[in-house]
Amino acid sequence: MRKKKLAAILLISFTLPGASSALFAANNSQNNIQEARKIVKQYASTLKHELKSALKEKGPVLAVESCHLKAPDITDNISQSSGWQVRRTSLKVRNLEDAPDKWENSVLRKFEKMNTEGIPVNKIEFSEVVTKKDGNKEFRYMKAIPTKKVCLQCHGSNIKSKVASQLDSLYPFDRAVGFKVNDLRGAFSLSKPIK
Repeated sequence: MRKKKLAAILLISFTLPGASSALFAANNSQNNIQEARKIVKQYASTLKHELKSALKEKGPVLAVESCHLKAPDITDNISQSSGWQVRRTSLKVRNLEDAPDKWENSVLRKFEKMNTEGIPVNKIEFSEVVTKKDGNKEFRYMKAIPTKKVCLQCHGSNIKSKVASQLDSLYPFDRAVGFKVNDLRGAFSLSKPIK
């Protein structure tokens, strides 16, 4: 009887650290998801505010230029202040620098499938711990971007000729057009190293 108790105590002492690590990992992932959601909310609202201000003050033609100049600074500022790498990407990019990497491409294709199955774009998100080629791990998170009515001025099918000319001059490889309201336009993509 005494040997059974000792064996049970040893089993518990060996399994608890593993269980504790798994619980820590789950809590850590949940914390990362919550943090990523807050960053996306801040990022999206900052970009939206900038776009609405530019549209109101300058109109759509000059708003394209304003967005072209200010969006990269907004992205850099939020990346620096949050400690995450923050960006936007799409299967139909406006700027080639925003092209998805292999992981993002795979997630965007999943998002497209989910959307065609009836899941609203604003409800679609995905996160995962990824092991990089160098063996280091990073937490990655993506949140789908829905196409709103205001987006159609620059991303729709019937773009005014002056706006189209401005887009052509700033983004010669632009593919981010032809969207309809509630289409999946792309995604916010966040990552940070796991120590």
